[in-house]
Amino acid sequence: MAQTRHPRHDEPGTTTGDGLEDVLRGVGPRLKALRQRRDVTLAELSTATGISVSTLSRLESGLRRPTLELLLPLAREHGVQLDELVDAPVTGDPRIHARPFVRAGRTFVPLTRRPGGQRAYKMIVPPSKDEPHLRTHEGHEWLYVLSGRIRLVLSDHDLVLRDGEVAEFDTRLPHWIGNPGPGDAEVLTLFGPQGERMHVRARSGSSTQGDTAPEG
Repeated sequence: MAQTRHPRHDEPGTTTGDGLEDVLRGVGPRLKALRQRRDVTLAELSTATGISVSTLSRLESGLRRPTLELLLPLAREHGVQLDELVDAPVTGDPRIHARPFVRAGRTFVPLTRRPGGQRAYKMIVPPSKDEPHLRTHEGHEWLYVLSGRIRLVLSDHDLVLRDGEVAEFDTRLPHWIGNPGPGDAEVLTLFGPQGERMHVRARSGSSTQGDTAPEG
């Protein structure tokens, strides 16, 4: 009669109890470092994820055991893969497995993995007849029009950018970005941390009027 062989805990490919605890102990410091690199407060992260401030604080300090239910929304909000939170071995695959999402009626395709500093996105902007609503925030933005037309209102300038045109500007100047049509516009864009929070981290269901999405 065939015997069923159970793997020993010290065999390759298995994790000992102590090893698992080491992995879990490392989650809190990584969560805190990710949040601080993005310059996000616990209160802001709580609003974006629905996890209470006290729970987030206990997670970061190691007083709360991380669970999948808690780590999934945090990984989404920080823009990282789940295995980066638990320090899983690097696979060596350099490809970015982009997961598009929609904010304020616009589709964003992440093109970078690491949080902090400049973040790159492909942005698909549908046409709209909305009137410009200028906003300001700290940071710098860069955009390159792949296809379609983008209307950029920047302080006293009112410009229409077409295929292959590039704009770069200080976001402390009042600005608004929209699409005058007739079809969708596709744009490559770089956001600093403040700009990413303003344009990308807006919660679902927010206003669709140009750049009027609230900070999330």
